Amino acid sequence: MAPVKVFGPAKSINVARVLLCLEEVGAEYELVHMDLFQAKEQNSPEHLARNPFGKVPALQDGDLVLFEARAIAKYVLRKYKTEQADLLREGDLEEAAMVDVWTEVEAHQYHQALRLIMLECFLNPTLRGLPTNQAVVDEAVEKTKKVLEIYEARLSEHRYLAGDFFSFADLNHFASTFYIVDATPYGSLLDSYPRVKAWWEDLMSRPSFKKISANMTTKV
Repeated sequence: MAPVKVFGPAKSINVARVLLCLEEVGAEYELVHMDLFQAKEQNSPEHLARNPFGKVPALQDGDLVLFEARAIAKYVLRKYKTEQADLLREGDLEEAAMVDVWTEVEAHQYHQALRLIMLECFLNPTLRGLPTNQAVVDEAVEKTKKVLEIYEARLSEHRYLAGDFFSFADLNHFASTFYIVDATPYGSLLDSYPRVKAWWEDLMSRPSFKKISANMTTKV
């Protein structure tokens, strides 16, 4: 069986989300790199046929083509689910519900707080040549602190976000947290939240996280 193809750059947050799922379940895959900034390959007819919105990633599995990272990730986790790799916990209604809750929290609270720090401290200055708007960063830092307080409380009750098991909810936090720690001056935010920091260090000890992060680091 041919490996699935993932289209997009390894450094993309949403591409990393999908690659982590593939690594966690041990699936074979091929990453097809795309240049989003110089060649703007996301706007090519070939890619628009895969994703009409011109975003990454897209996944091709035989005749099936999917876009939207979280949908792709769930497809991967369902297709390759094993007893050892069951990150959606769909066999247990309550556990699956908690995975869904904290997956939504990541999308609508955690990522939304961190993304402006990433944008202003990393993406704009390094990829777009734009100066950092410190007022925007300061406001985003305060929002992030409020979110981290809630995470600290949650992780004082459970080892992982959905419960005492690693799940898709935890995995979703990888790329945005990684870039805050690796590429901005604000990685030290985690130091004030010991349970959050321990959770992050636990995640980063996983072989899949180590492998994907090696292709994303901004440090020389």
